[in-house]
Amino acid sequence: MTLPGSGPTHTRMASDIWSVADLLRGDYKRHEYGRVILPFTLLRRLDAVMASTRDAVRARDAALPDIQNKDHLLRVAAKLAFYNTSKQDFTSVAADAGGVARNLRDYVSGFSPNVKQILAQFKLEEVISGLAGAKILYKVVGRFAEMRDLDKLSNHDMGYVFEHLIRRFAEDSNETAGEHFTPREVIKLMVNLLIAPDAETVAGEGQVINILDPACGTGGMLTAAEDRIKAINPKAEVFVFGQELNGESWAVCQADMLMSSHRGRIAFGNTFSEPAHEGKKFDYMLANPPFGVEWKKVKDEIEAEAELGHGGRFGAGLPRINDGSFLFLQHMISKMEPAERDRHRGKGARLAIVFNGSPLFTGAAASGESRIRQWILENDLLEGIVALPDQLFYNTGISTYFWILSNRKVAALKDRVILLDARDQWEKLRKSLGDKRKQISEAQIEHITTVYVDALAVAADEAHPDHAKVKVFRTRDFGYHRITVERPLKQRFEITDDTLATLDNARSLAKWDSRDALVAALRPLTGTVWWTKKGAGDALRAAARSAGVLWPTTASLVKGLWGAVAVSDPEGEVQTAKGEVLPDPDLRDYENVPLDEDIEVYFQREVIPHVPDAWIDHEKTKVGYEIPFTRHFYVYTPPRPLAEIDAELRDLEGQIQKLLGEVTG
Repeated sequence: MTLPGSGPTHTRMASDIWSVADLLRGDYKRHEYGRVILPFTLLRRLDAVMASTRDAVRARDAALPDIQNKDHLLRVAAKLAFYNTSKQDFTSVAADAGGVARNLRDYVSGFSPNVKQILAQFKLEEVISGLAGAKILYKVVGRFAEMRDLDKLSNHDMGYVFEHLIRRFAEDSNETAGEHFTPREVIKLMVNLLIAPDAETVAGEGQVINILDPACGTGGMLTAAEDRIKAINPKAEVFVFGQELNGESWAVCQADMLMSSHRGRIAFGNTFSEPAHEGKKFDYMLANPPFGVEWKKVKDEIEAEAELGHGGRFGAGLPRINDGSFLFLQHMISKMEPAERDRHRGKGARLAIVFNGSPLFTGAAASGESRIRQWILENDLLEGIVALPDQLFYNTGISTYFWILSNRKVAALKDRVILLDARDQWEKLRKSLGDKRKQISEAQIEHITTVYVDALAVAADEAHPDHAKVKVFRTRDFGYHRITVERPLKQRFEITDDTLATLDNARSLAKWDSRDALVAALRPLTGTVWWTKKGAGDALRAAARSAGVLWPTTASLVKGLWGAVAVSDPEGEVQTAKGEVLPDPDLRDYENVPLDEDIEVYFQREVIPHVPDAWIDHEKTKVGYEIPFTRHFYVYTPPRPLAEIDAELRDLEGQIQKLLGEVTG
């Protein structure tokens, strides 16, 4: 199987590691393989990286028997951010079949504290005990000890191996691999769009750049962003920060940080309820949070913070409980390095996030999602949205979008938003990887990046080959007034068998002692129709008096009575109350009026010609924001001629008849 962007070295290594599953089969279920293979892969990788300085660390440790805090000195000896003082290594552990469990535990206990913290996420003691109980620990350790190339792979390449394994394990356990990592070519495009417009600034002297991914998985996005910045400016000081909820993914990411000597910090925990890196702001941020992540478990904490308004992270509003995408985005916005404003100097920030289509339009006017979109657009934070091809991710085939935000947009983009349709920029994979059937080539990545950076010029040049793929809108173009259109309630009044049955079963009349008597009194009027409420009322009261039944006096009883007798009818009487025409709830409608268009002018033009008796209930008018991306790029495709379809059907019928003849003949 070919990994995205990988060569034979990663593929062979991933296959070698996956072959350990042959040893586990029978003693472990398929979805349990990852619990063994991932921590042992990490152990063997660490062991290989430490090989060249292992003896130096042991010697240094032996020379400092009475020093309690020698962590720093041992790191210096290891020339790494971690070390192992045990006399064991994978080779020696694998050489002693009888003492493999004891020696492996001794080896694990010799690691520096930072590695022990990582290994704790894998519950390694339970794994060792389980393998020993199944009497296959020696074989598993031996198989990993035979893997000689783990020290030759770069950390970047090793990231491919870990991601490949995580995807396989996630598929086997019916988990969503997208919660762990993002295809590397998607990351590269995302990083390009984030950083390319800043290439000249990044290349400047003395650049100190902080990057954040609040849902960092195994850290692929952070690594790619740092690599991109270093490619532009090798002298830039880059610090990477992240947070991850999944323990195993955090452990892999943290291990990569140690082995790569990245500067920064990867926190473990829930970004919503336990936000890390308090008080710190960032120059660049990027994330691919899980699509449609539910936030019910941390509902109390989030709602409490929302009560703080813009004193907290969620002042713009809260989305529906089953999709926390906008919570991630608001968290990232709260972490943006301030831009230069009101004489206060700041570099400002840019961020990119992967969303599905839901955040574009979900939520009616004044809903949580709409208010969040409104706040983002009215504060001129949204720079652009890029539509990506479908079938691009491992765990879903749905369409996805990059949202790119900045608090220091160039002057030409002030109060403007770029929409770029890149859904046709893909090539087919030779072999599907889960739901991933498409990939974006290097040439297509460069093309999309160029078009985005030059979006204003492309949108203004009708002769440009990508002109139809780029549109630039004002931020207010996405706003609208949601107006409520009412029409008069018109009714006739009648007594029928259904009317009497309704009265007999009406809840509002259930506790009224005179209900049965009133129904009996009205039964002789069955088949009678009145076209005014007064006429109906006079006749009904007269029938009640004749039967000696008191007319209902409470509002609920009267409402229940008229609810049974009245029938909506376009030819009926217009109903009023206190001199005001009553609206018909069944005829109520809504219109979205562009924010900058006069509501009355729109109403007279678009509504009154069709329903002359309608009016607007202005007290119910709300402001909403949505980004109907697909509508703006819709291209009408005329249906095929009927003659062509008929000819195709006749041809198919002929083929079917021929096949049937061959079967029955």
